[in-house]
Amino acid sequence: MSTMDAIDSPGTPSDLPPRRAAVLAFLHRELAAGRAPSLAEIAQAFGFASRNAALKHVQALVADGWLEQAPGRKRGLGLPGGRADLLPLAVLGRVAAGVPISAEGAARLGATADAEAELWLDRRLFSPRPDYLLRVQGDSMIGDGILDGDLVGVQRTPEARDGQVVVARVDGELTIKRLQRGRRRIVLLPRNPAHAPIEVGPGQDFAVEGVYCGLVRRG
Repeated sequence: MSTMDAIDSPGTPSDLPPRRAAVLAFLHRELAAGRAPSLAEIAQAFGFASRNAALKHVQALVADGWLEQAPGRKRGLGLPGGRADLLPLAVLGRVAAGVPISAEGAARLGATADAEAELWLDRRLFSPRPDYLLRVQGDSMIGDGILDGDLVGVQRTPEARDGQVVVARVDGELTIKRLQRGRRRIVLLPRNPAHAPIEVGPGQDFAVEGVYCGLVRRG
């Protein structure tokens, strides 16, 4: 799977003030989904006292080239063509590639991360499109090219096919493994002979949290 450094060089969202970067991330998500928020909606999303505060952020982002504004249109914000392929993804915690870890991330998978835990990445790195990132801890998936410290993209879904790499919860702990479904059992397979498979027994708390979409390895 292709890897790529995070988009954090000069002239990228990481150079913006935290609140402005958060506003840009919000607008990018909304615009990518086909919604163009009004100033009132932006102010409400961030708890601004007035639309003027939202307007100042929007004007600054337009001036810096992060957004385009169609003249005379109330909802005329758009994404510049050169940056339309950037996808904001939140880093929501860790996932074990080894023995499952008791992760705060298990409770945080539905949480909203702050601007400092968000990266802007090329959406072409991932298939399908992920909902969030988790940092890998361990070496049980090295055979699939997933290394300790990698950030893996995860699409949130409770469904997965036999043979897919998944993020699974077993007795409240998170792990990333290859899913093997049999008629009477589920096995989570590592991709490193130094690690044993995890067989899910009857009555164990088990759920697929999401499927693996790709990874980012920062140099």
